[in-house]
Amino acid sequence: MATPQAGDKAPNFTANDQNGNPVSLADYKGKNVILYFYPKDDTPGCTAESCSFRDNYQSLLGKGFDVIGVSVDDEKSHKKFESKYQLPFTLIADTDHSIVEAYGVWVEKNMYGKKYMGTARTTFIINGDGIIEQVIAKVDTKNSSQQVLDLVG
Repeated sequence: MATPQAGDKAPNFTANDQNGNPVSLADYKGKNVILYFYPKDDTPGCTAESCSFRDNYQSLLGKGFDVIGVSVDDEKSHKKFESKYQLPFTLIADTDHSIVEAYGVWVEKNMYGKKYMGTARTTFIINGDGIIEQVIAKVDTKNSSQQVLDLVG
């Protein structure tokens, strides 16, 4: 599936968070959302990215944004990741790959000549009407939250 672009309606989803509670994008109607997709809990790049959102979480809230992280890891992995790094936001367990596929970020990757399917690190900025305002395809893991803040002013 093609990656939705700015101006497109954000695909809705419902999946469990790190606490086993169902979360739907529709729950955030009327709120701005930073929806970031990352490959794997507790890996160097994903930890840097998630901690960047943690470190600037109050600034993002102050600008009216909720933060949601999505990976194909399970709830238990997300809970451990959240606890280890004191992440103050929702992590969605997309174990059936339905969300990564709807957002077009489940892609073929290549590492050391070996091809495999994985999540393309991508951030979507979604407005309160559920419309994608911005797509960040080239995420700077250490400065991911600053990339967002630079775009939203």
